[in-house]
Amino acid sequence: MDILPILSTLKRHKTAAGLIVLQIALTCAIVCNALFLIFQRVERITAETGIAESELATLSLSSMARVENPEPQTQADLAALRQVPGVASVTLTNQYAYGRSSNNSGVRLSADTNQSSRVTGSHYTVGPDFIKTMGLRLVEGRDFEANEFVPGSTLDTNPDPRVPAVIINKKMAERLWPGESAVGKAIYVYGNEPQRVVGVVQDLPSPNPGSQDENALHTMMFPVQPSFRGGNFMIRVSPGANPETVLKAAGEKLLANSPGLRRVIRDQDGIVKLRSNYYRQDRSMIQLLAGVCVGLLVVTAFGIVGLASFWVQQRTRMIGTRRALGATRGQILRYFQTENLLLSTAGIVLGMVGAYGISLLLMRSYELPRLPLVYLPLGALVLWALGQIAVFGPARRAAALPPVAALRGG
Repeated sequence: MDILPILSTLKRHKTAAGLIVLQIALTCAIVCNALFLIFQRVERITAETGIAESELATLSLSSMARVENPEPQTQADLAALRQVPGVASVTLTNQYAYGRSSNNSGVRLSADTNQSSRVTGSHYTVGPDFIKTMGLRLVEGRDFEANEFVPGSTLDTNPDPRVPAVIINKKMAERLWPGESAVGKAIYVYGNEPQRVVGVVQDLPSPNPGSQDENALHTMMFPVQPSFRGGNFMIRVSPGANPETVLKAAGEKLLANSPGLRRVIRDQDGIVKLRSNYYRQDRSMIQLLAGVCVGLLVVTAFGIVGLASFWVQQRTRMIGTRRALGATRGQILRYFQTENLLLSTAGIVLGMVGAYGISLLLMRSYELPRLPLVYLPLGALVLWALGQIAVFGPARRAAALPPVAALRGG
């Protein structure tokens, strides 16, 4: 179809055409960035952590009475929890994914304390069976051995304890020794004594999964077993057991295990629930942005429908003349669809420029990543499709006008 007559007609309706082009441009600019932010949040929410989340629960207690030597009570607690029906395994840790605390440490590759940290990573202190309980997968090396564990209470009196071993996650290993095996290498976190890497796990989430900080990708475990006083019991339930029932029974068991300490439960939650709460704001953001996108697209669609309907009424004589000269219904239909395609294309080009400008503004103001270029054609396809769908109704009505009725309507 020759587009020159279409362009000539649009030149006579510059204001209306300009307004619809600006509306499409604004919608394109906002929708492209909103889609990027939505997919970013969805990727964050659905990211795998590498732990058996559906089978894990955490339980921590506080004591009303001071305990000078918490290790015997801690071991008694662990033994009591293993007797609870539905408990597959149990361990202790200072922190966990989606928790309220986060412990991080700098990592040096030399005993020189003046050397700056090579990386910073989440610092887990764990008890025996941590890898088994959390469902982690060793990809290199081995688990901690029994003689490598250090009581956590020794940190109270000795700030520089001898911790012989460490297990790190794969991302940290690749960051510190790219292309090399990490097993047997030494890092320095606890004082001037080296901690030898004895194993590498595929993944271990930081307490703040999905963080934009690169250091949140690095995690390490040390065999420094916390006590019940400052640690968190991680419980893995048996397949088929109800995590809530098992967790409730575990809490009652621990309270009954030490009546003289007058302990209270500080935290008692399943990891699935903690994850849901952790990503609540992200889900709200997704809903808000999706609502904005839908609202803008609906308003734009109504604008296209309204403008096309108005132009059909204004061009009744033209349509009748073209039909009388032999134009088919298909040709009339394609005329209005081509006209909309030209307007949409002009708006999309302006919108892409605006989308990139908004992205730069968000980068400077909120430290968000740059808008990937793939979202520009994605937004363009959405708006092209929207324009063609919105104009189809008015265009079809125009094509259905008989030549005589159209000429009389003029």
